[in-house]
Amino acid sequence: MKYNFTVSPDFPPERIASWYIFNTWLQKKLDIAVHLELHNNFKELQASIDNDAVDIIYTNPFEAAGLVRDKGFMPVATPQGISDEAVIVVAADSDVDKVEDLKPGVKVALTDDQDVNMISMMMLEPAELNKDNIELSNQDNYVLVAKQLMNKKADVGFFYKAAYDELSGMIKSQLKPLVTSEISVIKHMFLVSPRFKEHHAALQEALVTMSDDDKGKQIVTDLGFEAWDKQTQEETEFMIDLMDTLK
Repeated sequence: MKYNFTVSPDFPPERIASWYIFNTWLQKKLDIAVHLELHNNFKELQASIDNDAVDIIYTNPFEAAGLVRDKGFMPVATPQGISDEAVIVVAADSDVDKVEDLKPGVKVALTDDQDVNMISMMMLEPAELNKDNIELSNQDNYVLVAKQLMNKKADVGFFYKAAYDELSGMIKSQLKPLVTSEISVIKHMFLVSPRFKEHHAALQEALVTMSDDDKGKQIVTDLGFEAWDKQTQEETEFMIDLMDTLK
């Protein structure tokens, strides 16, 4: 049986090869066939989920909540020491220096990354801004969000902090962060579908011990973090409840 694996499309393009290398490692480690399908945007990802075409996924907590509650996905692991944070950004030459300087009618560039958008909207509240008094411009990825700011087609950008941090120095030199969230307990996570249940324990063991050897550690490093931590059902339910509270 061949399983389908995908990744939430909020990582930088430079990580594409790293995920394919990870998938090769995964197949050898578990001795199973796994097809990696990377999507260009969240709409494509959601279509795959709706069609039950995903067995293994590394995804953001917003997507994870739906997968766990609606489709019975099981948590496996989270990246060690990395939480999901959002950052609100403007162009480097913008007159805006803090969120409170923003006015109704601002044009906001963003992706379909719902947890980032939710956290970012919370951070706009000091300026008394909400979805009813701003203009939204949806983009497929964070590089395009940055370009909207650089080309003066948007006033504000919502970024997943990890994605913003990995933009090139040239791009970041043309941008200015206003505020970054500090929630700390919301994280991306590895999940598997009920179809993958028989391999759940083996996958979890493989991930949490991945950094114990040089080859595995290098693969994890290339993905942008140092190791995997085991994620329990209870921890996942707590995170989902917190997400519901923040909505």
